[in-house]
Amino acid sequence: MRVLMVDYDRNASVPRFGAGLGINTQAQIDQGLRTYMLGVYNNMVIGLGITGLVALGLYMMSVSGAGGTLRSGAELTEFGRFLYTSSFKYVLIFAPLVVVLYLGFKVHSMSASAARMTFFLYAALMGASLSILGLVYAHSSIARVFFITAAAFGSLSLYGYTTKRDLSGMSSFLMMGLFGLMIASVVNIFLASSGMQWVISIVGVLLFAGLTAYDTQSIKEMYFEGDMQETAAKKSILGALQLYMDFIGMFQFLMSMMGSRE
Repeated sequence: MRVLMVDYDRNASVPRFGAGLGINTQAQIDQGLRTYMLGVYNNMVIGLGITGLVALGLYMMSVSGAGGTLRSGAELTEFGRFLYTSSFKYVLIFAPLVVVLYLGFKVHSMSASAARMTFFLYAALMGASLSILGLVYAHSSIARVFFITAAAFGSLSLYGYTTKRDLSGMSSFLMMGLFGLMIASVVNIFLASSGMQWVISIVGVLLFAGLTAYDTQSIKEMYFEGDMQETAAKKSILGALQLYMDFIGMFQFLMSMMGSRE
C-alpha cells in the first residue's frame, strides 16, 4: 500500500526554500532540510523498533521453550494457538492494512501527534503480523537478513538523497511493477509454485530497492522552508511511513529468498 500524498507533492512550481525572500541564508536552509530528514529517519527507526519489540514479545509468549521454533520441537502455548491457528490470525493479516489505509486517507484532517500515534500503531500491528516469522525461520537467519536489509536500505536511501539525477521518471514503472507483483503473489497462492515464488521475491527486492531511492528523493523534495510546523511534522511522519514500508517490503522478500527454514 502506497501512502497518498496528494497535497504534499513536489514543490517544483512554488518558490522552494524561501527563494527570493531574502530572509534565510543557504546554510540555514540546508540545516532546515537536514533537520526535516533527520525527523523522517527518527520516526522510521522508532517504528521499526516498535515492530521488532512487538514481534519478539508475541513470539516469546506464543512458543514454549526458550529460543525454540515449531520445527525444532517447541510447541505453541495456548496464547500462540489463539494467535496463529484460530480465526484471529486474519486480524493479524488485515489489521495493518486497515490502519495504513486510514492514515493515508485521513492524515490531512488529523493533528501531527495523532498521525504519529497512528503510524506507531501500524508499526505495532506489523510487528504482530511478522511475529510468525520466528515460527518458520531460524533466528540467526532472521537477524542476518535484517542486517542485510538495513545495509541495502541505507545505501539506497543515501543514493536517493544525494543524487542529482531526477528519479521521478521511475514512478510509473515502479507502480506498475508493484501492481503486477500483487497479482502474481495472489496467483501463486493457488499455484504454490516454488519457482514462481523465487521470481516474485527477486522482483520484489528490486522494486523495493528502487522505491527506497525514489521515495527518499521525493520526501526530500517535499521539504519547503516556509511550511508551518504542523504541516512539516505531518510530512515527516508520512515520509517515515513510506520509507518504513519500503524497508519492511524489502526485508520480507529477502527473507523469502535467503531465510533458512528450520
